[in-house]
Amino acid sequence: MKSALNLSISIPSLLRRIFSRRFLKFGTVGASGTVVNIGVLYLAQEHLFNTVPHVELKLNLSLAVAILLATLNNFFWNRLWTWSDRTQQHHRSWLSQFGQYTLACWLSIALQVLFTNLLAPHFYYQFANLIAIASTSVLNFVLNDIWTFGRVKLLPARAPAKSVDEAH
Repeated sequence: MKSALNLSISIPSLLRRIFSRRFLKFGTVGASGTVVNIGVLYLAQEHLFNTVPHVELKLNLSLAVAILLATLNNFFWNRLWTWSDRTQQHHRSWLSQFGQYTLACWLSIALQVLFTNLLAPHFYYQFANLIAIASTSVLNFVLNDIWTFGRVKLLPARAPAKSVDEAH
């Protein structure tokens, strides 16, 4: 399959990525992030924002805090453990790489919020959130394995500008 970055990724290659030791590490980190997410969601929903009268606003504020803290947790553990062998990506500051990580995760985060909101009227909000997290994990792994911690650059490196003497 071809992507917007003109990458060629075969189905067997994609499956090898998903069924790898790295994916198990990613899943372990994700599980720790899920604990952070669920715990913070509970604390925010039941205590921090308990005076917010509008149910949907209260849930979305709680989700925003839970997702932010879980994303920070996951980024640092993935950088330090899951993709620790890819230290060539550490030449960027952690803040720059976190920005890239966050961009790679935006679709998963948006889908988690969407799925949680769609499911919350039908299920307990914590269960709805767990379903949403599980359903977006594979996409999140592939994006981060290829781009954030991989060797793919979103924009090609610019060639150094030639000096006036070199141009002639």
